[in-house]
Amino acid sequence: MSEGARPWVLHVDLDQFIAAVEILRRPELAGLPVIVGGRGDPTERAVVSTASYEARAFGVGSGMPLRTAARKVPGAVFLAVDAPVYEAASEQVMATLRDLGVVVEVLGWDEAFLGAVTDDPEGLARRAQAAVLASTSLHCSVGIGDNKVRAKIATGFGKPRGVFRLTDDNWFAVMGDRPTRDLWGVGAKVSKRLAAHGITTVHELAAASPDELVAEFGPRMGQWYAQLGRGLGPAVVDDSPWVARGHSRETTYQHNLTTPEQVQAAVRELAAAVFDDTAHEGRPVFRVTLKVRYAPFVTKAIGHKLPAPTSERDDVVAAAVELADRIEPGREIRLLGVRAEMVMPDDGDPAERTPVRGRL
Repeated sequence: MSEGARPWVLHVDLDQFIAAVEILRRPELAGLPVIVGGRGDPTERAVVSTASYEARAFGVGSGMPLRTAARKVPGAVFLAVDAPVYEAASEQVMATLRDLGVVVEVLGWDEAFLGAVTDDPEGLARRAQAAVLASTSLHCSVGIGDNKVRAKIATGFGKPRGVFRLTDDNWFAVMGDRPTRDLWGVGAKVSKRLAAHGITTVHELAAASPDELVAEFGPRMGQWYAQLGRGLGPAVVDDSPWVARGHSRETTYQHNLTTPEQVQAAVRELAAAVFDDTAHEGRPVFRVTLKVRYAPFVTKAIGHKLPAPTSERDDVVAAAVELADRIEPGREIRLLGVRAEMVMPDDGDPAERTPVRGRL
């Protein structure tokens, strides 16, 4: 290893992963606007899981109702979600990355951090791309950074099929004038709250008072956003086996639920299924969250910390039903979801750990 070798973090992100896997199964779809979601029927209530770049050019994105996507792209090809196929493809990709002799931290089906000491991170990135392509026929983009935050954001500049380096040296040159929404973990709601304080760009976030951010977002997230503006973040890639923080189930109903009795029955069914999922983990549940999507498309989430962690089905179901009593009366419901969060191994007080981010 040469004298200039140093630690690097690489973020590997498979390009249009689910759509790409489907196109490998059906080569005749290459170059067409492909949309994957639900049972593949745009007349049903379901959302887009992913879309090919050709469909994205029309404004189709993940989470969009299939009906909306069909209006945007009348000639699109709609396919049903086939999770086992995607899981198998993902496992092959991750095994290929591990064969490179690097530390691999899996983030999901289609992305992972790599940790390596090297004097040529671009060379490593290209080797990763070539290995994944040779093993799976899938393309990926790679972000190179001196920490996870910068590597993750860098990937966006490399898409598709490219490599981009983002470090302390070029952070503000690349990101300074960009909107805060372009930062990893800053969504529409957070960027709006930042804008209310006159913070609209990455430069402005970096210059903001940490005390002001803590006052707005709390001690943990306020400090996180203060560091995020400067591109700071963890740099250690951890290949420890992934441990689920919780399990969730949700259902989009083809016909709106209109009565309390329908809602109660649906919540009980979802909560029972979620409990069964947590029971396999062997860890007690300490928080239950109910996700509600009112017609036409307004989503709310309400949570409840249990008096004490429990491994009893009746406690989890009762907590979910109690949350259902807080649903706005008289409003029709198109989706319900229940999430149960479990005590993590070796946790102290589960209420003090980092909240789960992402989908319910």
